[in-house]
Amino acid sequence: MKIFTIGEILKATGGKLMCGNEQEQVSGFSIDSREVGPKDMFFATKGSRNDAHDFIPDVIKKGCRCLVVANMEKVPKTDDDNLNVILTENPLKALQDLAAYYIRTLPLKKKIGVTGSVGKTSTRDMMYYVASTKYKTGRNKKNYNSAYGLPLSILEFEPDTEIAVLEMAMDTFGEIKLLADIVRPDIAIITQIAEVNLLSMKNTENILKAKMEITTFFDENSTLIVNSACSMLTPEKVAGDYKLVTVGTGEDDDYRISDICDFGDKGIKYTLHRKNKTYDISLPTAGGHNAFNASLAIAAGELIDISPEEAAEGLKNAQLTGKRLNVRENNGIKVIDDTYNACEDSIKSAINTLISTEGKRKVAILGDIIGLAHRAKDAHFDIGRYAAEKGIDELIAIGDEARHYAEGAKTIMAQGKIMYFPEKKDFFKEQDELIRSGDVVLVKASRGMELEEIVESILEDKE
Repeated sequence: MKIFTIGEILKATGGKLMCGNEQEQVSGFSIDSREVGPKDMFFATKGSRNDAHDFIPDVIKKGCRCLVVANMEKVPKTDDDNLNVILTENPLKALQDLAAYYIRTLPLKKKIGVTGSVGKTSTRDMMYYVASTKYKTGRNKKNYNSAYGLPLSILEFEPDTEIAVLEMAMDTFGEIKLLADIVRPDIAIITQIAEVNLLSMKNTENILKAKMEITTFFDENSTLIVNSACSMLTPEKVAGDYKLVTVGTGEDDDYRISDICDFGDKGIKYTLHRKNKTYDISLPTAGGHNAFNASLAIAAGELIDISPEEAAEGLKNAQLTGKRLNVRENNGIKVIDDTYNACEDSIKSAINTLISTEGKRKVAILGDIIGLAHRAKDAHFDIGRYAAEKGIDELIAIGDEARHYAEGAKTIMAQGKIMYFPEKKDFFKEQDELIRSGDVVLVKASRGMELEEIVESILEDKE
């Protein structure tokens, strides 16, 4: 990580030094008073629930002596000559401005932005491993893909970083444009457009429009790479005054995928067709849908002079950020933890992985997909029916909307193989009767359902 001086931070943010020394050095950045360290700079950002200015006394007690604030009255009076305080109208914008400044100082060959309704974190991770076969590469920390997290991630990049791979998330219009302005990507990847955030975005047309903000600062030398197997990402809908690369299953795609084989927890293999060549790709990553995510990364790899063969080797080492088809085992039970997020397509793909994983019984524990608005009933019903069609042995539905999973499954499955619980606590009471040694259990829902509690409960050591 680069060591910044207060003076450099002042120039990047346009802030005013209220007290302190411009030569003072900063080696880390934080917006969380619980995690801040003595050598860090604390940005007192204001969120929907908390104002970080209220935690400044706690930050100072922890030894932090560098602050960016919008309200000097919240800074305790002190005789400490080592305290450095920068005043700015908006500490969050100051953080973003500093990240934008820093990324432009790096010796970057390319900046790659990744977005999409689903698959963006997996694709980001795969792109990181592809790029790392040849270059010093930086990516987002954990799931830091927001107006807060993305700048913090950039500020942790090493000064010799050559490729930046940065995931960008959104809940509404304007958010990806802001992130794209910070990064100014040369290459952008859009993984998929799906029915998520419908409460705020209303329809997939609006979601596409918001995701396309990643191209806001593109020119004729920039490249957009899309999964054209998604009906919302066809060339007719995403072409612009930039280069376009398509990845899909059609004969006209620049990268064509065929013969996907899903081996459950053992990974996948597929054939990738590029120009007049074919490549047999094997991945340790679970989930047939990851053939598309991997191919998007391979396509971007070619733009930074990494061949498909080299990219395929890098992908063999890929480790995806947690709770995405993460297979864990204890007590003779194999759990597929996919609790980070969910949409209709991703749940159906996870069900396919469940069916392909070796075990005595295939059990799906599915919670609500949050934010589907008018599509909630039909989407949950269709998934329940799909799970039954694929031949799962038991469906356990948890949550308010989850009752529609059960209703859909009942059109095919015997009622005795379907359980519905309004809340997690109801499931826990009967867990030991429902889950047995030898089972393979898929646990999936929207992040807000916090079904990782079920994963941990199933896997905990039994007395």
